[in-house]
Amino acid sequence: MNKLLTLAIVLLALNCKTPDARRPISVKTGSFIDASVERNKKLIAQEQVSIEKIMQAQDIDYIASESGFWYYYNNKIEIDTLKTPLFGDIINYNYNIKALNGSLIYSKEDIKTQNYAMDKEELFTGLREGLKLMKTGETVTFLFPSQKAYGYYGDENKIGSNTPIVCEVTVNSITQNQTN
Repeated sequence: MNKLLTLAIVLLALNCKTPDARRPISVKTGSFIDASVERNKKLIAQEQVSIEKIMQAQDIDYIASESGFWYYYNNKIEIDTLKTPLFGDIINYNYNIKALNGSLIYSKEDIKTQNYAMDKEELFTGLREGLKLMKTGETVTFLFPSQKAYGYYGDENKIGSNTPIVCEVTVNSITQNQTN
């Protein structure tokens, strides 16, 4: 009986020991994020070079937007009474999408005429910011780097991952929101 009691006490004492923390085999703090940042910087630099080559090859004065894309007016309306769209205004517009080499990805007929409630609906970043610069009747050609276009995922159809694009956009009408 003493042996059994002694064995039970020894087993109890061994089981009451607190578990040791397991240490990771290797520690890599932030290495994935650092690598991702470097890849994105290189991608942006490559796209910048490609876009600058296109702008230099054309005899057109492009405007650099504050949002990180470039554009020029095919048809600019100088009338001051026409306004650019505000939050909630409905914009009726047409556009096409081309690759940087000029090959057509989506025609205006493919996309059809669109209506967009300014900043109330989903639209890729570059086009949303570009429409804010336009008045009724204007046609503008935009050069969007991939992060302002469809980004990493593309459009999951014809536009691939990290693809810069060219869009020619025409605003047909802007209907002001009644609360503006």
